[in-house]
Amino acid sequence: MPSNASIELAGAELKSKNFAKAEAIYREILQKNVKKDDSLINEQEQAMVGLSDLYVAENRHEDLAKFVQEVRPLMSNFSKAKSAKIIRTLIDKFSGAKSSLHLQIEVTKSCREWAVEEKRTFLRQALDTKLISLYYENSSYTDAINLTNTILFELKKMDDKMLLTEVHLLESKVYHAIRNIPKARASLTAARTAANAIYCPAALQASLDMQSGILHAEEADFKTAYSYFYEAYEGYNTLDDVKKALSSFKYMLLSQIMLNSISEVKSLLTGKHSAKYSGRDIEAMRAVAQAHENRSLADFEKALQDFKQELASDPIIRSHLSTLYDNLLEQNLLRVVEPYSRIEVSHIANVIGLSTVQVEGKLSQMILDKVFYGILDQGSGILIVFDEPQQDKTYEAALEVIKNMGTVVDLLIENKASALL
Repeated sequence: MPSNASIELAGAELKSKNFAKAEAIYREILQKNVKKDDSLINEQEQAMVGLSDLYVAENRHEDLAKFVQEVRPLMSNFSKAKSAKIIRTLIDKFSGAKSSLHLQIEVTKSCREWAVEEKRTFLRQALDTKLISLYYENSSYTDAINLTNTILFELKKMDDKMLLTEVHLLESKVYHAIRNIPKARASLTAARTAANAIYCPAALQASLDMQSGILHAEEADFKTAYSYFYEAYEGYNTLDDVKKALSSFKYMLLSQIMLNSISEVKSLLTGKHSAKYSGRDIEAMRAVAQAHENRSLADFEKALQDFKQELASDPIIRSHLSTLYDNLLEQNLLRVVEPYSRIEVSHIANVIGLSTVQVEGKLSQMILDKVFYGILDQGSGILIVFDEPQQDKTYEAALEVIKNMGTVVDLLIENKASALL
């Protein structure tokens, strides 16, 4: 049977879910002695990818891990660039299965060791980059930073701008995850500097825009963040990356909610983008926007409860919604407290719909932050509210005079000392 016919037959069997027949055909192709025959080499490459797709379709991640190790000896007939591409493709097949993340890390480490033994520097660097990404996904941030520091030193000497961009971007994500925002921003700046010197692929550019938006949102610059999220959305939408495009669109909605631009939120929710990615994720953001517009804590908590998976699973959404909830709670508390000079904490709790303990904690924080002036009499359960103290300008002027007199005296002493010398 001709080579192409074998591949097509295996593909047809795989599509028909005749996995056993498809696996047998792929295995037969891989057992051929290709030597330097380019057509057979291409056939084996397709067989490797096809068999990996088969294992993914059947959720046979352990078999996929063994297969990655099995095909490495066959790479001796392949060019280094082609073998690097195949190894990376096979490792990427694990993606999407959270349960296989640990296995994917082990396979990547094993392939890295093989690349070192075979002195395949380019492949080893690519695998190091992949390993940093996997450590990040696995929340192994210390391992990710250690490996990043090692590979960056090497890449800077080689001046590999593409990998430098990828690694700096991953470094930025890791630092953001551990809440080191200054270093996250510095790493992102380094990534953008490297990217400016090369042709940046659309997927990488979208990732850079997404990270820029996330960091601007951390600094509460939601207007700039929205612009970056929009650019990221356009990039992912063009690439038909539905998952990342949806995340970008949710962040666009989040930015407008945080800016209190309810009209913009409604415009986005009724536009073509919302229709394309309609589902529970968009409905979750719609519920949050509605609660924010109504200034209703009850609606906000209902949205968090009804769409718990959609809102709590994303750390970016979860972080900013926590801030939004605090702001909404403060606004509601101030609205209740404002007409009174003395008010029972239990009454505030009843109006707000929270427990007395929660209300007391938040009121204490607001007093410490000088959102309003007052004291909590916990013995009687009463909040006593004061008028905002007026600053005495005479007192400030007196302090300024004393400060200036001190400066004059110091100068006189210095001049006297100079004259005596």
